Amino acid sequence: MAQDFDSKQYLEELDKYWRTANYLSVGQLYLKDNPLLKRELTSSDVKVKPIGHWGTIVSQNFIYAHLNRVINKYDLNMFYIEGSGHGGQVMVSNSYIDGSYSDIYPNISQDEKGMAKLFKQFSFPGGVASHAAPETPGSIHEGGELGYSLAHGVGAIFDNPDVIAAVEIGDGELETGPLAASWFSDKFINPVKDGAVLPIINLNGFKISNPTIMSRMSDQEITDYFKGMGWKAYFVENEQDFDDHMAYHEKMAKVMDEAVQEIKDVQKNARENQTADTATEPVWPVIVVRTPKGWTGPKFDLDGNPIENSFRAHQIPVDVSSDKMEHADLIVNWLKSYKPEELFNDDGTIKDDIKALAPKGDRRMSVNPITNGGIDPKPLILPDVKEFAVDVKTPGETVAQDMAVWSNWLGAVMKANPDNFRAFGPDESMSNRLFGVFAETNRQWMEEVMEPNDQYVSPSGRLIDSQLSEHQAEGWLEGYVLTGRHGFFATYESFGRVVDSMLTQHFKWLRKAADQPWRKKYPSLNFVDTSTVFQQDHNGYTHQDPGMLTHLAEKKPEFIREYLPADANTLLAVGNVAFASQEKINLIITSKHPRPQWFSIEEATNLVNNGLGYIDWASTDQGQEPDVVIAAAGTEPTWESLAAISLLHDEFPEMKIRFINVVDFLKLRSPKVDPRGLTDEEFDRLFTTDKPVVFAFHGFEGLVKDVFFDRHNHNVHVHGYRENGDITTPFDMRVLNQLDRYDLAKEVVNDIPEYSVKGASFVQRMNDMVDKHNAYIREVGTDLPEVNEWQWKPLK
Repeated sequence: MAQDFDSKQYLEELDKYWRTANYLSVGQLYLKDNPLLKRELTSSDVKVKPIGHWGTIVSQNFIYAHLNRVINKYDLNMFYIEGSGHGGQVMVSNSYIDGSYSDIYPNISQDEKGMAKLFKQFSFPGGVASHAAPETPGSIHEGGELGYSLAHGVGAIFDNPDVIAAVEIGDGELETGPLAASWFSDKFINPVKDGAVLPIINLNGFKISNPTIMSRMSDQEITDYFKGMGWKAYFVENEQDFDDHMAYHEKMAKVMDEAVQEIKDVQKNARENQTADTATEPVWPVIVVRTPKGWTGPKFDLDGNPIENSFRAHQIPVDVSSDKMEHADLIVNWLKSYKPEELFNDDGTIKDDIKALAPKGDRRMSVNPITNGGIDPKPLILPDVKEFAVDVKTPGETVAQDMAVWSNWLGAVMKANPDNFRAFGPDESMSNRLFGVFAETNRQWMEEVMEPNDQYVSPSGRLIDSQLSEHQAEGWLEGYVLTGRHGFFATYESFGRVVDSMLTQHFKWLRKAADQPWRKKYPSLNFVDTSTVFQQDHNGYTHQDPGMLTHLAEKKPEFIREYLPADANTLLAVGNVAFASQEKINLIITSKHPRPQWFSIEEATNLVNNGLGYIDWASTDQGQEPDVVIAAAGTEPTWESLAAISLLHDEFPEMKIRFINVVDFLKLRSPKVDPRGLTDEEFDRLFTTDKPVVFAFHGFEGLVKDVFFDRHNHNVHVHGYRENGDITTPFDMRVLNQLDRYDLAKEVVNDIPEYSVKGASFVQRMNDMVDKHNAYIREVGTDLPEVNEWQWKPLK
C-alpha cells in the first residue's frame, strides 16, 4: 500500500523516529548500561567521564529524518555529510535504527544488550569517535577539522549525475574560510553530467562559547547573501515556539519537498534541453534550519542559567557522571521525555513502525555505495608511458620541460577515462605547464564565457582550476577519490602548505578506514608540487617552502609516498605507479622549467620501481670501494650533483665517485620505521658503512639526517634547503643554500682526508667561482655562462 508521505499521520510517525534517534544519542553520551531505564539508574550505569557534544545533535537527527522521508518519497540516491563538528552519534544512531549498524557490527545487536554496547562504546576507550569517523557507516567526511563539508560533497557528485549530496553545515563551520569559499561551488556543477548538492545550514545560534554570526542575521540578509552567490535560500523556523515540534515537521517537509523538486526540475530541464557542453548555470537551493542549540534537552542548569538555545548546550549539558550522581534524575527525566515506551519493545528492539520509516537497501544513507569506495569504482586505464617518453640517447643532451612532457600523458589519461579522472588546482594549471591537459579538455566553468578574453573554459571540462582556492581544489579532489574516482591536484610547492592540514585529515581517514574490514579501498590522492623552491626567481622568498616533504614523512608510512623525479621520463614512470596505487597520498615534486634530461624511459622505470639506483654513467667506482658517495633527490639536486661530479672528475680523475639517484625518497628509511625500507645490507651496499656521503636534497636537511640516524654510516653531509631565499636567479637559489655544484664539489674534497692538501687549490677555485657568480648576477641579472651553458660530458 502506497504511503502518504505528506499526511499528518506520517509526520507523527516521523516524530517518533526522530525521538528514537534523540534517545539513542543521549544514551550514547551518558550511559554504559541500563539503556531502557528498566531499573533505577546507578553509578555503574553511567560513564566515569561522559565526553561528547550535544548542541547540534537533535537538529541533525531532525534533518536526517526528513532526508529519509524525501528519499522514500522520491526514490532518491542520496547520502549525508555531517559538517558540524563532533556529532558522531547522529550517524551512529540513525544507522542503528535502519539496521545497517548491526549488519556491519553484529555485536551491536538491535536489542537491549546491543543497545547497552552501543551506548558504552561512544567516545569511550576502545570505542568509537565522537565525530563522523571512518568507523561510522555512511561517512566519507572526517569531522575533525571544520570547513570542508561542502567541498567534499561537491567533489563526490562530480560525474555522479544521479546522486544528491545532502551536506549539513554547522553555523560555526559557516564562519571558516574554506566553507565561505565553497559557496562558489555552484559555478562548477554541471546539471547535465554531475549530480547535485543540497546544503542544509544547521543554524542553531552558538559555537563553543560565542554566538554565531549568521544566526544574528535576518532572513532577508541571509536571502540576499545567498542570492548574490547564486543560491536560493529556503527557511525552516518557528522561533516563537521551539517546543511545537509538529509545526517544525510540517515546515521541514514542505521546504524539503520544494528543494528536492527544484533540483529535479533543474536537472530535467538541463538534461532534456541541453548537452554537457551547452549547459547553463542554474540556481540551486540551500536550506536554512533555525532551531535552538541543544534542542529538546535540559532547559536550564542548576543555577538557573539557560542550556537550550545557549552555548552551554555545546558539549555535555548536565554534569552527571558515575561519581556525580546526585542529579541523575536530570538524565532520567531527559531520556523519558522522548517517551521510550512508544519507541522500543520490552526486549529493546525498535518498534516496527519506526524502522519502517527508514529507506531500504542501498537507499539507506548509511550504506549508500558512494560512501564506501564509490558506486561503480574502476581502476584507471593508463596509456603506455613509452609513447610519451623523451628520447634520451646521451644524458643531459636533450632539454625538455618535465611537466609539459608529463601533461601529454595526463591528457591521454583523461581521454581514456572520460568519467572517472579529473585534475584540480588553484588557477595555476597553465603556469604549471599542463599544456597537454588543455589539448584534451577545458576547464569546467558554468559562468558566462567571454570570447576571446577567456581561454579553455566550458561547462564540460575535466579540469577545475578556475577558483583561486587551494582548499576548494583539495576538498573537491578528496571528495572525488573518496567516492571511487581518480585525479590529481597540482599547485605551487610553497602554497601546497595551505592545505597540509587537509592532507593530515585525509591521511587520518585512510589510516582508520584501513582498520575497518568492511571498508573498501580508495584510489590514491595525488598531490603534485611544482614551481618549486630551487627554480623560483621573480616570486622570491615567499614562494619557497619544500616543507610538505617533512610534513607528510611524519605520517604512517603505509599511506605516504614521496617522489622526487629528476627528469620527464622519471616523472612519467612515477605517474604510472602513483596513479595505479590505492590508499596512498602520493606527493610528487617536479619541475616545470626547461631542464636537461638524464634517463631513458627504461632507466627511469627501473629507478621508480626500485625507488633509487646506482647510476653507472655518472660513477667512477665501478667494481671498487668508492672514495665518496654522492646522492641526489630532486630535479635541481640531481643537476647540480652531476655538474659537481663533472668538476671533480676533471680535476681528480683518480677519485672514485659513486652516484646514487633517489626517486622514492621514503624507501631510504630503515625497515624498523618503514616496512618498504632498504635493509641495512642493501643500504650499506649503496652508501657504504663509513665513506663520506654528500647528499643533495630538495627539502629540509633534517629529513635526510633522520634517514641516516638508524644506519651504520653517519658520515653524511646534507645540502638541502636552508631557509635562505630571495628574488634572485634560479642558480643563485642553489648558491644561497649551498646546493650548487661549486659548494657540493668543495664538500666532497673537504670530506675525503687524502684530498685535504692536494685539493686546497681546487677549493679556492670553487670559492672564486661563487664570488664570480655573486658579482655577475648583480651586474648582469642572469646566471653565469658557465652555468647556463654547462652540459654533461661522458666521464673518461
